[in-house]
Amino acid sequence: MTPNGSAIRAIREAQKMSIRALSQRTGLNRGYLSRLERCQIREAADARVTAVAEALGVPTAAITHQETT
Repeated sequence: MTPNGSAIRAIREAQKMSIRALSQRTGLNRGYLSRLERCQIREAADARVTAVAEALGVPTAAITHQETT
């Protein structure tokens, strides 16, 4: 999946959630989440994106770039 780091950060900050709290909820490393939010990760494993979406309480489509064909 292609994550939308800006959307992830915006949703996390709107919920007043720290990156540490997101890390605890997802089980993902804080460094990885930080790189994800800074758009340094172009493709992420579906399970990781799903974990972030579930931790934020949003649909996966809200934090990914949708490709149109």
